[in-house]
Amino acid sequence: MQNLKVSIVQTQQFWEDKEKNLKHFEKLLEEQLLEETDVIVFPEMFHTGFSMNVTSLAETIENSDGISWLQQIALSRDALCLASLIIEENNQYFNRMVAVHPDGKVLHYDKIHLFSLAHEDQYYSPGKKRTIVHFKDWKILLQICYDLRFPENARNSIIPSGEFEFDVIIYVANWPERRIVHWDKLLAARAIENQCYVVALNRVGTDNNRLTYNGSSQIITAMGTYEIEPMLELEQVRTTQLSMSSLAEVRTNLAFLKDRQRYLTF
Repeated sequence: MQNLKVSIVQTQQFWEDKEKNLKHFEKLLEEQLLEETDVIVFPEMFHTGFSMNVTSLAETIENSDGISWLQQIALSRDALCLASLIIEENNQYFNRMVAVHPDGKVLHYDKIHLFSLAHEDQYYSPGKKRTIVHFKDWKILLQICYDLRFPENARNSIIPSGEFEFDVIIYVANWPERRIVHWDKLLAARAIENQCYVVALNRVGTDNNRLTYNGSSQIITAMGTYEIEPMLELEQVRTTQLSMSSLAEVRTNLAFLKDRQRYLTF
């Protein structure tokens, strides 16, 4: 199986200004993403910021400037693009993470755990199921921000074929600096307990709620070590390669999840 090159785009976000955000992403990619990559990850609610202004900002899957832009980037870069945005469907609003393939195909995950502290649950409907995206022989679990606090939402398992259910968890977030220590520790836990890579992309800057974000975007191995160490405060695009052989070695030599399946059922 081939390795997977992943690029994370840590950036500020301009409050509820879609056009300005998209142009800013284009500039960052042009200036900083100078190599080929397989996956490009953008923040939660990537072209609006973490807003509850659903009636003005929501798009539909069929008519979405955000998704159209991601499709253009995916095609031009020949890469899977990941981000979340505000989507309206059947008179409900969702914080929806999309996985946009180079051929334009779109898969999605609706955020299951809504952040009640910011009243997200009063404006958005929760998702009902997990989404695992298959791309270049890798299985990628999609997750959004507050989902990180609920390990049952990201529990790996060994399926009947003997394979792991997923190889990577990707989190997109707007996670404030005041609770960043929780972000750092929980990300490492998710990687170790699920014997997978964790790719975590957070924003920087300050939003209209006067919340400050210091990034700490990172990529963690199944052993809890860093492929990309936490990126603090600055806007930057970083790329690294995930090794399937290294992941397989950890899973073979430290076969912990097999023990869980033997003794526990849920």
